[in-house]
Amino acid sequence: MGATDDNGHEPSRPPALSLRKPRERATQDPSDRGADFTRDRRLILVSILSLPIGVAGAGVAYALIWLIGVITNLSFYLRWSSAFVSPTRDVLHAWVILVPAIGGLVIGLMARYGSEKIRGHGIPEALEAILIGRSRLNVKVAILKPLSSAISIGTGGPFGAEGPIIMTGGAFGSLFAQLFRLTAAERKTLLTAGAAAGMAAIFDSPIAAVLISVELLLFEWKPRSFVPVALASATAAALRIGLLGMGPVFPVPPHAPIFNAALLICVPVGLLAGLASAVLTTMVYACEDGFRRLPIHWMWWPPIGGLVVGIAGWIEPRILGVGYDSIRDILHGNLIVSALTALLIGKAIAWAIALGSGTSGGVLAPLLIIGGALGVLEARAVGLADPPLWGMISMAAVLGGTMRSPLTAIIFLLELTHDLNVLPELLVACTCAHAFTVLIMRRSILTEKLARRGHHLTREYSVDPLSMRRVSETMSPNVPTIPATMRVGELAQRISHGDPWLTHHHAVLVVDEAGELEAIITRGDVVKALQRDPSGQTTVREAGTSPPVVVFPDDLIYDAVQRMLRGRFGRLPVVSRENPRKIVGYFGRSSVMASLLERLNEEQEREPAWTPWRRKEKPAVATLSDAVEEETRL
Repeated sequence: MGATDDNGHEPSRPPALSLRKPRERATQDPSDRGADFTRDRRLILVSILSLPIGVAGAGVAYALIWLIGVITNLSFYLRWSSAFVSPTRDVLHAWVILVPAIGGLVIGLMARYGSEKIRGHGIPEALEAILIGRSRLNVKVAILKPLSSAISIGTGGPFGAEGPIIMTGGAFGSLFAQLFRLTAAERKTLLTAGAAAGMAAIFDSPIAAVLISVELLLFEWKPRSFVPVALASATAAALRIGLLGMGPVFPVPPHAPIFNAALLICVPVGLLAGLASAVLTTMVYACEDGFRRLPIHWMWWPPIGGLVVGIAGWIEPRILGVGYDSIRDILHGNLIVSALTALLIGKAIAWAIALGSGTSGGVLAPLLIIGGALGVLEARAVGLADPPLWGMISMAAVLGGTMRSPLTAIIFLLELTHDLNVLPELLVACTCAHAFTVLIMRRSILTEKLARRGHHLTREYSVDPLSMRRVSETMSPNVPTIPATMRVGELAQRISHGDPWLTHHHAVLVVDEAGELEAIITRGDVVKALQRDPSGQTTVREAGTSPPVVVFPDDLIYDAVQRMLRGRFGRLPVVSRENPRKIVGYFGRSSVMASLLERLNEEQEREPAWTPWRRKEKPAVATLSDAVEEETRL
């Protein structure tokens, strides 16, 4: 229907770039033109579907905690109990070294003969499902991921439960979404809703769960995704009260606010946390690279990593397990310098090796422990008052720097402790850590894994420039038209003789006696018409496409581009909304390029500093209107 390539022929649709048309397409309500947000009544449907996902997320979180408790008691205390306790060496003595190795062996077998997707800490796998899997996860992952994570943590793995619950909750959300006729974007929303629900139930942190969904999974800030995710997170947090109890997970006495010069101390604390984030990320992937060099199947990597964890746990038992009791001790100042040092170094090494081996487990709790121990040691080294306060600040900074999610880190620590007085300190430290890691590291600990699998991911959020401008701002007023009574032979002759008006336009608008739009004809249409009738007596109205696809001046460029892509058009006539046959302009690919050029100018063109005597200079790069006019002339 009027699509042409640069030579005037209608191109075949290449398989790699083909646009699969769904059976149903939503049409935009005319009243939505110019709305602040994309509005769709399906938001109500997806929001309703998110509520049972929130319930399931709370149930999955409870089941995971129960399972970790059972396996921990069986592995280290030789008893049947679901009490959530920390591993110890008191019962098994030196045999404790073998427990994480046995757990790693079980996980290796599950990954090899079950699903390889259970390896790792969960969030990159959820990202990969969103990016290339159209938000589809299977039943195997939903079952094996929590089971493998419970085995890993229950047998002493130095991991947190948040990564696995994010993956597991996301799997349940994806499975539930696949029961309905939804788009990939709607499945992504429900997958993320399940992930947020699981995290909210584990830590009683519904707001941080929504933020981590936005910063790490959704890659957008739209009502269509934010509202369902927030509802699922709030539902899970409400149900958590009856399942796991209420109140903050790591409550602390409110700290006195600090101001002025004391707030500046947060800058070096944040920078050191950023350095620690870079070191930790480097350690994890250096260990992963080391395991890849081993001449054995990857199934045997987790047992080797587990053996290292077991040795470290024999030396310092606090390294084993999820470590929630260690976080509490850090926040209350219950650990001496030697214990903090052993915990900092031992946890970092054991966690990096175990995670590099492909064992199933999360990253949030270990980062809190490492960051907290680092902050308390820094405070005691320079004689700062209230070392636990600086431990708390460093916890958030290391988390925000390592995951590149500063807002999540800030709110997460506030929800974990309920200490709002430290908000300014958290803001400064997390911002400094984030800036440090952004400047010295290309990717975070989460996105590096995706990059190694051949995927590129950008985590910057900005408004699409095509959604900020209207067609009238970039359309060309110079419209190529021919009368509807012209014969195809005459048109072909004018093109072959180099008519400047027709040579540089691959599609021409066909108008009636009153100058109103009748059809659009391309060079491909001309060729086909001459093949059917070599005499060329067919009129251009009969040979062209009628009625043509059009756009209106007040349409957003984004909407116009959608129509061009769906129909494989290179250009569209612009008509009056009051009279859809009145031609007012021509919208083509050059119009799109001009809009993008304007944004490029804003990003990269540096203007001279203002001085009263500076003469007005012509910009070095063409403006939007100049670009459109130049493209039209060419």
